Amino acid sequence: MELFIAQLINGLSSGSIYALVALGYTMVYGIVKLINFAHGDVIMVGSFIIFFAVNNMGLPFIPSVIIAMIGCAVLGVLMEKIAYKPLRKASRLSALITAIGLSLFLQNVFLVGLNRDSYPFPAFSGREPITLFGDVTISYLAIITISVSALMMVLLQLFVKGTKMGKAMRAVSEDAGAASLMGINVNTTIAITFAVGSALAAVGSALHSSTFPVIDPFIGAQMGLKAFVAAVLGGIGIIPGAMLGGILLGIIESMTRAYISTQLSDAVVFSILIIVLLLKPSGLMGKAVGEKV
Repeated sequence: MELFIAQLINGLSSGSIYALVALGYTMVYGIVKLINFAHGDVIMVGSFIIFFAVNNMGLPFIPSVIIAMIGCAVLGVLMEKIAYKPLRKASRLSALITAIGLSLFLQNVFLVGLNRDSYPFPAFSGREPITLFGDVTISYLAIITISVSALMMVLLQLFVKGTKMGKAMRAVSEDAGAASLMGINVNTTIAITFAVGSALAAVGSALHSSTFPVIDPFIGAQMGLKAFVAAVLGGIGIIPGAMLGGILLGIIESMTRAYISTQLSDAVVFSILIIVLLLKPSGLMGKAVGEKV
């Protein structure tokens, strides 16, 4: 029982990070029907911004994360303006190939520009773990990770549901042409969507790199892939679905490592994804939508 509780905490912690990053995928897809595979590399950029802000500029950790959020938001807007906006009327395959190319570009820019392959990420906190009962403990970092992720998800939901820009995002997602006729600036709405998703990825990068404190130009690739799986699992394009998919993915991954095999955890995760998509192609919270021909 103690092992189960410990792995459940680990799963909630990692799943919270997956959910944060998955929100970026699902927001962009919900509005422009684009799978932004470069989103994972925004995590990598955020980690390096925090690293250089702490070690080279001498800033505290929290202000460094805020700078990373701003930097990643700007990067997200630039990605949309330069790489994706010219392809809005092109085929989805063209946009997908561009996203993959942009991902490789970011990886190689950092690979060439850095002095060495990997860097130690600055520690967020050295506090001792808190004992819950028996031998079950929870680290201070896990508490921060789960709390911050939950707060960000709630704030995002309030932003989308309760603000004028959030309503504009939902309108553009429903019908960009009709939204434009109603006076909504579609270009600005899409740019803000990229900015918000990328800022959330920066928060995810801080939490993820604090948990696994070695960063390199490729850390975003695996993390981004798993977050994409989380978004698809919950129902890509649906914000609560991304949250649910991320949490489930983290718990499944953690339990597999504890009870089956650490080497098979990824295989089990992707197998469950395949089964879910076979039974419910739109994801756990997705709805089947007819397509006019």
